[in-house]
Amino acid sequence: MNENHTHNAINRRQFVSRIGVGAAALGFAAHASAVETSKNGDYQCHWYPFTEHPDSDSCWSLSVGPDGRIYAAACCEGHPGGIVKVVRYNENEDKLDYLFNLDEMVDDPHDSGRGTQCKIHYSFAPSMQDGVMYMATHLSGPPHDLKAYSPWFFWHAPERCFRGSALLAYDTKRDEVLWWETMLPKEGCRCLLHDEERGLLYSLTYPRDRFVIFDIKKRERREIGRIGSVNAQCLFMDKKHRIWTTSDYGRLIRYDPEKDRLETSPYTLPHNSNFQTGWHSVFYDAVASPDGECIYAVTWIAQPYLMRIWPNEGEWGRVEDLGPATQERDSTLPMDTFTDHCGGLTFAGDGQLYYVAARWRDPIYNPSPESHKEREGVVWRLNPVTLEREEVALLERPDGFAQYVSRGAVDHHGDLFFGHVGHPHPVGIFKVTLPKNRKHENAHLPIRMWG
Repeated sequence: MNENHTHNAINRRQFVSRIGVGAAALGFAAHASAVETSKNGDYQCHWYPFTEHPDSDSCWSLSVGPDGRIYAAACCEGHPGGIVKVVRYNENEDKLDYLFNLDEMVDDPHDSGRGTQCKIHYSFAPSMQDGVMYMATHLSGPPHDLKAYSPWFFWHAPERCFRGSALLAYDTKRDEVLWWETMLPKEGCRCLLHDEERGLLYSLTYPRDRFVIFDIKKRERREIGRIGSVNAQCLFMDKKHRIWTTSDYGRLIRYDPEKDRLETSPYTLPHNSNFQTGWHSVFYDAVASPDGECIYAVTWIAQPYLMRIWPNEGEWGRVEDLGPATQERDSTLPMDTFTDHCGGLTFAGDGQLYYVAARWRDPIYNPSPESHKEREGVVWRLNPVTLEREEVALLERPDGFAQYVSRGAVDHHGDLFFGHVGHPHPVGIFKVTLPKNRKHENAHLPIRMWG
């Protein structure tokens, strides 16, 4: 692997806003989901809370569907008996439609006494051939009569153990569930990828971190191997249909269908060597360039690094280190890793990469004025040719912080959407309307095939 260390100058200096952002939060309109939270020139940001799922505490999955519309998972993992509701943005009425309660669709009631179908975790996977959106559930929600759930403690307790990740096929053309089945007994699906050409779904399981292949036509699953203990949050596929992820220690893991085995890179992905060894530098999010030649990815805690991967160059691809995605900080001081975060990578109709990186008030590296919140979600635009980054918008909740974005997507009209995790509840999603000259119809194509 040939690593080109291309730290952009803008990444190393203090993150200073190039465009002023007004934080004029408006009140809720009757029966409306949207709250216009900010305007900055040509970019407008709206906040859509999950008002019909008031206990929702996270939105881990957000994706564009095969119909070009935005789907999101209103998850509830911290409340006993919590469930996930599947939501879709209604572009005609500018609101959220609640499609179904997933526990009801897969016959696993929230009050069964078992761990609940509480979330869809980076596991939306579209099918362009037939308009189906596949989705798989994850665990962590406690039974209705307990305060917490442990998959290890309850593994051998059938009355308490999570039944397993439910794989569900939703027809976006007819708005109906076609079928479902338990894909991963006792385990949750951390992330999901669809190889449409071969009719396969790839997943990583939790808690055992197994790499599993599911044949959609045969409805059969096959385990290839165990990767480690620290789950990566993302899988991606290259043009050769090889599937990539990461190990506990920040090494690339690759599944080659021709060899039918998992391989491990001898190299560690970019990380801050001042206080990290590479451990826990697993993929958090990844998106393919429009031409499919390279992958932009970001790592998960601490201090996420942005990188560009050319998987078809050399034995193990070529990795470009694009440096930290968030601001500099004093690494000798302890810090909540929930604060330092980056996610929501997506390409828009202008061919530019957009993502959301956390920014927080710091007397040295970010002496932001009192008019700015203590923590902010900054929408960045990266030029793939020059690698220059520019701040284009702030995500702002009128009632809380917005520094933690899970996933991003662009709809068929060319607008950006981001899923949010945090407080207070309910959480929700953001819509960022792009300037007219930066969007076009069917901007979601080529569609992202992994969650």
